[in-house]
Amino acid sequence: MIEDGKADPPGVAARRAALKLLDAVLRRGLPMEATLSSATAGLDRGDDRALAHALAAGVLRWLFDLDALIDSATKKRLPDDAKARFVLRIALAQALLLETPGHAAISTVLPLVDGGPRKLVHGVFGTLMRQGVSLPEAPQLPEPVAMRWQKAWGDAAIDAAAVALAAPAPLDLTLADHAATNEWSERLGGVSLMPGHVRLPAGTRVTELPGFSQGQWWIQDIAASLPSRLLGDGRGKTVLDLCAAPGGKTMQLAASGWNVTSVDSSEVRLRRLSENLERTSLSAKIVVADALFYSPEARFDAVLVDAPCSATGIFRRHPDVLHRVRQGAIRDLAGQQQAILARAADAVRPGGQLVYAVCSLEPEEGEAVADSFLASHTGFEAGISKATIPAQLATNANGRVRVLPDALGAEGGADGFFVALFHRKDESQPASA
Repeated sequence: MIEDGKADPPGVAARRAALKLLDAVLRRGLPMEATLSSATAGLDRGDDRALAHALAAGVLRWLFDLDALIDSATKKRLPDDAKARFVLRIALAQALLLETPGHAAISTVLPLVDGGPRKLVHGVFGTLMRQGVSLPEAPQLPEPVAMRWQKAWGDAAIDAAAVALAAPAPLDLTLADHAATNEWSERLGGVSLMPGHVRLPAGTRVTELPGFSQGQWWIQDIAASLPSRLLGDGRGKTVLDLCAAPGGKTMQLAASGWNVTSVDSSEVRLRRLSENLERTSLSAKIVVADALFYSPEARFDAVLVDAPCSATGIFRRHPDVLHRVRQGAIRDLAGQQQAILARAADAVRPGGQLVYAVCSLEPEEGEAVADSFLASHTGFEAGISKATIPAQLATNANGRVRVLPDALGAEGGADGFFVALFHRKDESQPASA
């Protein structure tokens, strides 16, 4: 990589890309995945791009613990947005998380700073290395996040979330053919936690695995697979998948026999959905439309709403979300979710089902939205599903699933998720005695 007319020494370009990613998240409040392409544009090698991402993600997982080490070795606290602090975070992440030799960790970040800060970075890093510092077993959560989740879910959830944040999440696959679960678990060398699911270690190279190009499976966290599973077999039935892209739930529904109509407002994301359908030899009707304004010609046997949300439940795979999402954004999203769910209800035929899902650990986006919907839509009632899911993720009496950070902890965990299943009353049918 060349910047200001000078070529970076070997290894520096990936660290410079990591610095750009951290700046985008921590200073500008942007999602890391949204800036990954531009931040790594100057990196030709795939392993360099992966390293830049791993460094930035590592810093975000352990941000407050890394900062505590830095502060312990400075007489005057560095500003949060000081480049010297950012660079020290990257150097320490290399040494303490990736086990990069100290001399390589510091030599590849010093070119990112000039003048006095370079001497400061070198001195602080050297001091900490001589002290033999280390990180704790689990990282600190951002205080606002910890306070929200402690109030909602208790201390056990906070402890489990910290443990889950410490390392990348395992890789979950959903199989197109649930009957082949044992076969694919064996072929892929993974473990299955329920029919149609295989779990592999974090960092597995997906495209090199058998069955990928043939579309025998797709990547989908086990918690994200639950909303579609609750609808069960769909042979001879129609389903509307709102906010559908990039298509994991659409593929699940199609593989279960549903006649699927997939709606999303993003043409770019829908192109990914089309590519995924082509790879898996599954089919769905694709519609570019805003879920708030989409008016189908006929009602559906089921409607699935995977609503836009804060995504705080996927912090294991996207730790940047913990540093970006604020209470105001959660409140605004909850209002949007209520509006989308109310609109979706109109598309459910009498006797049909409605599923609402968010990959969020915020009760304002989950339980509160479901409660508000039932209070204002007397034609719906809480649904009960007989779908087979792990006991730790079982539905409760209200037809809901709440996946917390301690779910499946011994098996590698799961994303935070909320799912509610509603049933539209068929007024034409007489009430049961």
